Amino acid sequence: MRGQVPIDKWRDTRLTAAERAEVLIPLMTLEEKVAQLVGVWVGADASGGGVAPHQADMAGVEWSDVIAHGLGQLTRPFGTAPVDPVAGARSLAASQAQIVAAGRFGIPAQVHEECLTGFAAWRATVYPAPLSWGASFDPELIEEVAGRIGRSMRAAGVHQGLAPVLDVTRDYRWGRTEETIGEDPYLVGTVGAAYVRGLEGAGLVATLKHFAGYSASRGGRNLAPAHMGGRELADVILPPFEMALRLGGARSVMNSYAEIDGVPVAADEELLTGLLREEWGFAGTVVADYFSIRFLHKLHGVAAEAADAAGLALRAGIDVELPTVDTFGPPLIEAVKSGQVDEALIDRALARVLAQKAELGLLDEDWRPLPGDAADVRLDDEESQELALRLARESIVLVRNTGGVLPLAPGRRVALVGPVADDPMAMLGCYAFPAHVGPHPEHGLGLDLPSLREALGALVPDLAYEPGCEITGDDTSGIAVAVAAAADSDVCVLAVGDRAGLFGRGTSGEGCDAADLRLPGVQSELVRAVLATGTPVVLVLLAGRPYALGPEFDAAAAVVYGFFPGQRGGQALAEVLTGAVNPTGRLPVSVPRDAGGLPATYLSPWLGRRTQVSSVDPTPAYSFGHGLSYTTFEWELLDTGAAEWPVDGEVTVGVNVRNTGSRAGAEVVQLYLHDPVAQTTRPVVRLVGYARVPLEAGQAARVEFTVPADAASFTGVRGRRIVEPGDVELRFARSSGDAATDPAAGTVAGTAAGTVAAVPLRLTGAERELGHDRNLLVTARVTREGAG
Repeated sequence: MRGQVPIDKWRDTRLTAAERAEVLIPLMTLEEKVAQLVGVWVGADASGGGVAPHQADMAGVEWSDVIAHGLGQLTRPFGTAPVDPVAGARSLAASQAQIVAAGRFGIPAQVHEECLTGFAAWRATVYPAPLSWGASFDPELIEEVAGRIGRSMRAAGVHQGLAPVLDVTRDYRWGRTEETIGEDPYLVGTVGAAYVRGLEGAGLVATLKHFAGYSASRGGRNLAPAHMGGRELADVILPPFEMALRLGGARSVMNSYAEIDGVPVAADEELLTGLLREEWGFAGTVVADYFSIRFLHKLHGVAAEAADAAGLALRAGIDVELPTVDTFGPPLIEAVKSGQVDEALIDRALARVLAQKAELGLLDEDWRPLPGDAADVRLDDEESQELALRLARESIVLVRNTGGVLPLAPGRRVALVGPVADDPMAMLGCYAFPAHVGPHPEHGLGLDLPSLREALGALVPDLAYEPGCEITGDDTSGIAVAVAAAADSDVCVLAVGDRAGLFGRGTSGEGCDAADLRLPGVQSELVRAVLATGTPVVLVLLAGRPYALGPEFDAAAAVVYGFFPGQRGGQALAEVLTGAVNPTGRLPVSVPRDAGGLPATYLSPWLGRRTQVSSVDPTPAYSFGHGLSYTTFEWELLDTGAAEWPVDGEVTVGVNVRNTGSRAGAEVVQLYLHDPVAQTTRPVVRLVGYARVPLEAGQAARVEFTVPADAASFTGVRGRRIVEPGDVELRFARSSGDAATDPAAGTVAGTAAGTVAAVPLRLTGAERELGHDRNLLVTARVTREGAG
């Protein structure tokens, strides 16, 4: 049959990917076209034999029928159930051989997997969750991590990774806060673009999630309407996606489940085509978030039936339906035959899908199902674990440290208390395989996952331990024993927080939203009881969101935050607590003081801050960007002579930073913009640049930022992005809270200083309108001196 097809044109690698797709499309029947626009949810067979016994049940149809006309994608063959990596790779290759043999054109499927905390497969290294990426303020390291993840996935036969998540945190109660990089669009965009570069550089298609508005859900509820105006969308939500496309080179975008101002994103032609493709010039594929096209019918009520939903999604700009055959199956085929849906929409989506397959080599005559030998597939090795440990170390945030309780002094009697202290799963986010797929006791976790108790016990002799309570539930019977253990120690490490899961199976994760920001269960009661002993307490939070640290927690001598730090997170935490590692993480989200007040991120205008006309004070306990060290740093503002800043130019500002302590450490220099008067209300401060600066004891560095005027742009009263002339300030600070205080030019001294070095500037010239081609990046240059 395949011999009758003129293959010389569309398999010709001398043509561009788009030209090859253009040649192939007219040769295909409607059924063959539509088959390329769907995925099917499968599971790799543990025997390596191809189609798993449960595949037909998951697809809803027989496997042979699904692949008869070809197949667009295979959904999560490794991420469905535990399977040995080698057997999984062989099974995937066998399935691909069946797909190639069944279809008239012999085109293999594009394989996608989740990779938010590493390849979401059994026995794969689990890296820290995205909030930890943000806490590291280290895009270069994130690019390295993503590259390693991507190479492991390609070796197993995977082509597309469903990451990174570029949703900017807007409400900490949202269960998927743990999947976000933080609450600032510049941090999310720069770190997210780095992850994309790593994944794409490894040969994978990176998929940006979730375009757009998902994290702005009303009430912090999953899959709820987004409550925001056009300026919040343009100035907060969209910039990370622009950065990941232009600075990262992502080739795929996944739509958001959200509805914005009554229009579901999956049916929003203005967003998915007008903005994404026509204005931004995106030429890759838009894939549907799982079941989101069907939701147009079932949840949003904008489609009367499956065929209507399929037509709406295609017209909006969605190219591929995931995770399995549904509205883009028989309903769409019948809708085209009846004239309800124009076949030209099918061809438009198909052109993008086939061009991407051509880029991946899936249309080549010499295509092979695996890049190498399946026997060489290893998803968890020493080098990967060391990289995960390095990121975990950089992401741990020392939030408070009074009286020098940390690092723990040798010889002190230490009690370890708390429900997450001996829970290895407390290290993992909800998209790590063991948490995402659920328990499979017969297979085990598939990886070595030390708990905090195990890691700290290896460094602290005679460590006493009591859990005190469970993560959830109302059983307080263990609190008294935990209190006794704390009272009998010189210092108590109290570990509280979350367990990640899905749809109510955890306290953090997709579908695990919070009504308020109190610690789950009776953990707050445990904390209060332990603090009342008078023993110095080191409060450790292992969590996927920032929990409120109100006045009742002020008695804690120290506070340490770990945002699901991954497979080697227990070791990283133990090293920070004992001083083997100097903490360098910074908060990617503010830590609220009030559990019941509506969460508010630092990106707030004056009216959103503390006022005399409201009894609710939204001031956080600890601000975005905050973090302490075991050494001290001194800053001195550089005199660059800058005063005027052309609206179409750039300015260079900088500080000298010196490590004035006795040990090596890393300072994170943060640069904020303050725009006191503008035509629309602006955040009091917003991050426009940062640099992570490792320094030996006594060493100094000159840190200079080149800031384009485009960094001062915002959406004006006419709905267009502009740079407006007038007075502004660039403020160097250790956190957004410091940056929002009254500025003091000159030296910024001490690790917990509440001062900021400010550079007053005047943007000069006429108001300037910007487009998508604006300069998105503030560049930092670090010049180190020798140790002194």
